[in-house]
Amino acid sequence: MTLTQEQTTDTHTGAGLPVPFAVTGTGLHLPPTIVTNEELTRTLDTTDAWITARTGIRERRRLAPELATSDMCVAAADPALAAARITPSDLDAIIVASYTHDQPLPSTSLIVKNALGATRALALDVAQAACASGVHALLLAAHLLQNPSISTVLVIAADCASRVTRPGDRTAGVFFGDAAAAVVLTRTGTQGAGLLAFDLGSQLSYDVQIPGGGSRLPTSHATLTAGAHYLSMDGRAVWDTATTRLPESITNATRQAGLDPADIDHYFLHQANINILEETLRQLAVPADRAPITLDLLGNTGAAGMFTALHRTATTGRLRPGDTYVVSAIGAGFHWGTLVFRHA
Repeated sequence: MTLTQEQTTDTHTGAGLPVPFAVTGTGLHLPPTIVTNEELTRTLDTTDAWITARTGIRERRRLAPELATSDMCVAAADPALAAARITPSDLDAIIVASYTHDQPLPSTSLIVKNALGATRALALDVAQAACASGVHALLLAAHLLQNPSISTVLVIAADCASRVTRPGDRTAGVFFGDAAAAVVLTRTGTQGAGLLAFDLGSQLSYDVQIPGGGSRLPTSHATLTAGAHYLSMDGRAVWDTATTRLPESITNATRQAGLDPADIDHYFLHQANINILEETLRQLAVPADRAPITLDLLGNTGAAGMFTALHRTATTGRLRPGDTYVVSAIGAGFHWGTLVFRHA
């Protein structure tokens, strides 16, 4: 059976939300094991120069084999809660964005909720938008905070792509790193803070996929032998889609907020590939110093990528009251999206 690409594209752009909120804490967890480009050249048909030129990545992290995605989530959540000066019992909701769940059931968010002791929190998972899952999770959190019964939401983005990368894969093997990052969103009295606008889009494509393990190709000896449970990726298709959709989405969202891309103070973008980031900023005519880069030392950390950039800016004191910022990503599917915020 051949799966074909669906040509229909759906987009939705919307205005912001009336109830103000802000990021009050961020956290990051990086597994201690570092894998350099030079180490990869020992097992992959590639070179350090090729990896650096094509991706901008010099090293990435690998999660220890006895640990899982939820362990990274908890480790990232603890400093985020501490920075926000709250305890797990204060949380109204926990949203985990990840395509590398601990196991199909139970949900990773529920495992994290239990480990944290967040007894009151809703537990929600956002999964199959892959690297764009963090955008969906933040948009969901923003809408939850419009409800008067919800005042504090923990969003965690974590991916362990090393578990779904085929050994010896020269393409996927150089890109991905394991990491988790978390943000605490809290209602605030600062009018005008929070979500100003958003833009989401999607177009069905199988250019990035994990075909095995679902209801179409259930796990079997044949799927395991074929390696159908590993990630496959068409790099050219990713480049073409990302460098078209990300600038479009960012432009749509910022204009919906009554701004121009040049007006935005900070860009926290999906840390996929340095060349995609540079091309996106070039099309938007935005200076590179507004978009922090973490992929050089972390690799493509999936949904966590844009959160790692946000964490760096927040923890160095460069995210100031009144600043505007964009979070934007594209993931398998394809899904893409942009959110525009004003910091309280």
